[in-house]
Amino acid sequence: MSMTTTSPPNDDQAKRNVTVLVAAQAVLGAQMPMVFIVGGLAGQSLATNACLATLPISLIVLGSMLAATPISAIMQRWGRRAGFLIGATAGACGGGIGAYGLYLGSFPVFLLGSLFTGIYMSAHGFYRFAAADTASDAFRPKAISYVMAGGLLAALVGPQIVKLTSESYVIPFLGTYVAVIAINAFGAVLFFFLDIPTPDQPALNAPRGRSRIELLKTPRIAVAVICAMVSYALMNLVMTSTPLAVVGCGYTAGNAADIVSSHVLAMYIPSFFTGHLIARFGVEKVMALGLAILAGAGAVALQGVELGNFFAALILLGVGWNFGFIGATSMLAESHSEHERGRMQGLNDLLVFGGVTFASLASGGLMICSGGSPIEGWTAVNLAMIPLLTLAGAALLWLVLKPSSARTA
Repeated sequence: MSMTTTSPPNDDQAKRNVTVLVAAQAVLGAQMPMVFIVGGLAGQSLATNACLATLPISLIVLGSMLAATPISAIMQRWGRRAGFLIGATAGACGGGIGAYGLYLGSFPVFLLGSLFTGIYMSAHGFYRFAAADTASDAFRPKAISYVMAGGLLAALVGPQIVKLTSESYVIPFLGTYVAVIAINAFGAVLFFFLDIPTPDQPALNAPRGRSRIELLKTPRIAVAVICAMVSYALMNLVMTSTPLAVVGCGYTAGNAADIVSSHVLAMYIPSFFTGHLIARFGVEKVMALGLAILAGAGAVALQGVELGNFFAALILLGVGWNFGFIGATSMLAESHSEHERGRMQGLNDLLVFGGVTFASLASGGLMICSGGSPIEGWTAVNLAMIPLLTLAGAALLWLVLKPSSARTA
């Protein structure tokens, strides 16, 4: 339903929308751990060059990057519901094309399916922004946090679906991609219960707000984008290679699914209180804590390749991502006006998923082709975290040391 945005934020309306978005995160979000668990393993079985095993995951993230700006523009023009329905449709198409690629044994067709899945992933990324649309300033960080917490059920359900479906057909993982189709078809219905106003279209003589370059020159926006990029890229870098590392070190695909499940749980469980931490201690401190925990994840991973090390490192990776990414999202949401929303949010996700695309491409190369063994590859993946963490930490420190009046100028 089309509405105007002249009334002040109503938290009753916001809470209703948050409930719908939490459900969407739980149902539709289940496909993300599913495709991340099996994507690299399926790619390894289809690719002629083992170094390209994680290319399917890279194509998912590339599709998300390419779709970010168009999806954001669609939502700005026709509303959140339209963009989310496009995302669910693309997710179903991605599952269908991926299943067909596995049936044919065709790596290129499978990659095409991954690209379509990326369109869903892009729309999925806007759930957190949609949660803020109708929320008051006080409720906004909590709304974002609650919606992210919806991924908790997805973290529980997704890996279990993989266990049930990965060998359900003669062709490994085919059943998993069939399940993805069903998830998107069912989850799309939820968006008809959203009640988020479609933004008013500005008059021809209305102020257009800051350009993309001007927005990125704003210190708080620049640091929010950098920290979001680093948090998401590092999470993807390590998570993408985890199933390959676990199986390569002699454990089973079931072990890999359990580790990824614990990781995704750690990504979303903190969301029940991340918003409260931001409200109490400030967004900068929560983001700094997230970066520190990400560094701890790398340190634990470098200590060994026992199952306990994998579990501990991936749990820390999830918590660090949560604090860093939700913090960056909250900082960004409060740093631009409503009529700059589509421009800035699309640009943010373009940059974030651009960084994640590079990380996922690098993950396979580092894991498989940088050393003579899975242990050496796993070591290379975790050492690669250091320069990115240094960049994000330096940017956040720079912001904190600036005078308050200069942070939004």
